[in-house]
Amino acid sequence: MDTVKSKILLVEDDTNFGKVLKNYLELNDYVVELARDGILGLAAFRREKFDLCLLDVMMPNLDGFSLAEEIRNIDMDVPLFFLTAKNMKEDILNGYRLGADDYILKPFDSEILLHKIKAIIKRNSEASEKQNENFEYKIGKFDFNSKLRELKINDTTHVLSPKENDLLRMLCENLNDLLPRDQALKKIWGSDTYFNGRSMDVYIAKLRKFLKEDEQVEIVNIHGNGFRLVAPEVTA
Repeated sequence: MDTVKSKILLVEDDTNFGKVLKNYLELNDYVVELARDGILGLAAFRREKFDLCLLDVMMPNLDGFSLAEEIRNIDMDVPLFFLTAKNMKEDILNGYRLGADDYILKPFDSEILLHKIKAIIKRNSEASEKQNENFEYKIGKFDFNSKLRELKINDTTHVLSPKENDLLRMLCENLNDLLPRDQALKKIWGSDTYFNGRSMDVYIAKLRKFLKEDEQVEIVNIHGNGFRLVAPEVTA
């Protein structure tokens, strides 16, 4: 039985290097789309779904960091690897702030890069399977279906926005335990900046309005750390 090959977006303005890396990855059973600059890379990402993105940092038209921000606005979870010849601490930290999974300095060992790619794609695949297995949650008197984005209580159904849904699911996965603020911000918003933090506070307030219909359910602020969804434990 044939397995579906993982698809990689490679955005690299060095023509020769891009072709060599593309061919190497294809020889190792990946489907690779090569874009010559950030604008073309963004167009490709909007057009198709990829399992991982390899982004050169220094590119004309749209640099790798700006491209990463645009990609994170579309997909919060796709793995991002930055490729660069610059070994500057500020650039490396900026890459990780943008949600990079790795920062690869040129020249690099292609075999090591290949193993890193395999590891992160496998990790994401396993996480996705686990998430798909568990999409129905009981929160006090509420029934929450994260696939349908529905929060039900009695005869009332609230249809959640994508961010409300993602945030409530993360709270449910940490029911009666701490959901770290930075973890939620990086997962849902892509980075834990001040403005993203203010945005998350607005969504927390919206969820609280829904959940107040059950007085035993509450989202508690854990000052300086995050939030805790408090609800009665479900007993068999």
